[in-house]
Amino acid sequence: MIKVLFICHGNICRSTMAESVFAHMVKQRHIESQFEIGSAATSREEIGNAPHYGTVDKLRRVGIPVVPHRAVQMTAADYERYDYLIGMDSANIRNMQRIAGGDPEGKIFRLLSFAGKERDIADPWYTGNFDETYQDIVEGLEGLLQYLTGPDRRRGESD
Repeated sequence: MIKVLFICHGNICRSTMAESVFAHMVKQRHIESQFEIGSAATSREEIGNAPHYGTVDKLRRVGIPVVPHRAVQMTAADYERYDYLIGMDSANIRNMQRIAGGDPEGKIFRLLSFAGKERDIADPWYTGNFDETYQDIVEGLEGLLQYLTGPDRRRGESD
């Protein structure tokens, strides 16, 4: 079982979108039993809140079910539990490392790095552009899925 946690600032826009899209992608490939997928926030601002209406609307328009979700904050225990902790932007990565006490096992990644890009996924809470965020997330997730299911997969092999 490969355990993946998607993380953004509030856990109502980007990370929830990534969790829902990734769950849909693995289900379409009939490999959902190989994954445990979750999402979390680095902040406490939205704890308990449902996904943002912009995320819900975008996913409905593209036919992807929104996972049942209420925002939670990432904890140090999540670092031990998950094989991959995937942040949406550089600030998320810094906060994830702070929460986890570093990244001694090399489990923390920025999502677009799996698409060969070293840039952040813009927060649609501020930009209002859920279409662009969705496109970036899909691009990153396609690279992540290829990485995780390819022959060079490093983590989760014996779990």
